[in-house]
Amino acid sequence: MQKSIAERKAELLARKADLTNRLVVLDAELDSHNNPDWEELAVERESDEVLEGMGQSGQAELRMIDAALDRIEAGDYGFCAKCGVKISEERLDVLPYTPFCRDCAP
Repeated sequence: MQKSIAERKAELLARKADLTNRLVVLDAELDSHNNPDWEELAVERESDEVLEGMGQSGQAELRMIDAALDRIEAGDYGFCAKCGVKISEERLDVLPYTPFCRDCAP
């Protein structure tokens, strides 16, 4: 069943809100590490690297979601930015923020 643009927009906005909340929690976790014990601090630093990677990934996804929301507003959502072909519903179900059809995806 084909989803409407309004349904896609609602999904993107919900995902954006979820990611934003997760990033706030990640930032708080990263800011909370001040352990005076050197061994504990070393373990926390390793965990910080993982959290920072998750944060960077989340920020990249947020940028893609914002770009998809811009395409919705411009009336270009659901069409490949490279070749102009309609992006399949199946692909949009998996990657609702993708600007490319399967053939043009990098």
